[in-house]
Amino acid sequence: MLVSRFPYPLDKGDKLRAFHQLKELSKHFDVTLFALANSEIPSEHRAIVQEYCTEIHIHQQNIVQKGWNILRSALNGNPFQVGYFYSSKAQKKMKALLKEKQFNHIYCQLVRMSEYVKNEHAIPKTLDYMDALSAGIQRRVSQQAFYKKWLFKSEAKRLKRYESLMFDFFENRTIISKQDQQLIMHPRSKQIICIPNGIDARFFEPIYQEKTHDFVFVGNMSYAPNVEAIAYIVDKILPNYPNKTLLISGSSPSKRVQKIADLNIQINLTGWVDDIRNSYASGEIFLAPMMIGTGMQNKLLEAMAIGVPCITTHLANNPIGTKPGEEILVANSPSEFCSAIDTLFQNQEKYAQMQTNARAFVERNHQWEKTTLQLFELINATDP
Repeated sequence: MLVSRFPYPLDKGDKLRAFHQLKELSKHFDVTLFALANSEIPSEHRAIVQEYCTEIHIHQQNIVQKGWNILRSALNGNPFQVGYFYSSKAQKKMKALLKEKQFNHIYCQLVRMSEYVKNEHAIPKTLDYMDALSAGIQRRVSQQAFYKKWLFKSEAKRLKRYESLMFDFFENRTIISKQDQQLIMHPRSKQIICIPNGIDARFFEPIYQEKTHDFVFVGNMSYAPNVEAIAYIVDKILPNYPNKTLLISGSSPSKRVQKIADLNIQINLTGWVDDIRNSYASGEIFLAPMMIGTGMQNKLLEAMAIGVPCITTHLANNPIGTKPGEEILVANSPSEFCSAIDTLFQNQEKYAQMQTNARAFVERNHQWEKTTLQLFELINATDP
């Protein structure tokens, strides 16, 4: 199993998916993990992941090498992020490992890691696109300063080409949702298997505690789509509710998020918290106006499981697959968000019904044990 980030702590979407898939796959296979890292992995983090691995190999990347490989990408046409995560030393380690061990399968998370194994043809391989990264970058172009737009446009074009190119190097391909599947520009993109994200329903159980905030938002607060969602809430929703408060919890708040929180007395910004469940349960309503980005928003699954009614956009709801109005409320404009908010605040019966429906939906459709079973069956059916 190849990953571009060590899959712990669970502060990013790719790490969350990798960790839980690793945990479930280890019930069926002996798994060797090969991970890249920017710094030394704390022993306590390594110990948690080691529980599910036969072996762990970590390659710590050099910032100088990263810069050189990004420059090479600019010249050879590869996506910049492929260059950023590539290392010739890591490539040598990978080749030596594949030569030494008799692996039955290679599972590669994200196209940025495919360079390491794309030319290994003696072992069957599965590529997890996870998201349509090219579409995610393209959606962020309009949010950039004028001097950055060309870079994002270039990266989106490079990723679009590269995503299509990598399709034919792997026997199996997976992705998080049909919405993302349709954005991979390959003539046989419908062959990509949709394997959604999940949650640990036993961990994210309903919590009944005092509601200290009217609204809550949780996520990695350096991730651009999350930052834009916070800006949307503050600019377009909160002014309509001057007496209501917003709790923001999540790792690595960007300078923009910190500035927004400092200038608004309605906002409580916590940053990283040890138990994110308490943050979810502190809010009456989970607001997620996701206007850019791709993939599946686990924050919505977790809030639904804990019992916090959610309001989000079609873009974020489509990958999850709920029925709008029954398990989640969908809004795509400030007026629609306010209408949905008023519905939940004014109709307690509707509020309670959505709590029950949302929890039941997550239990039926989005548990890691069930979703990763599809991945196990796919890998197991591929002859070594």
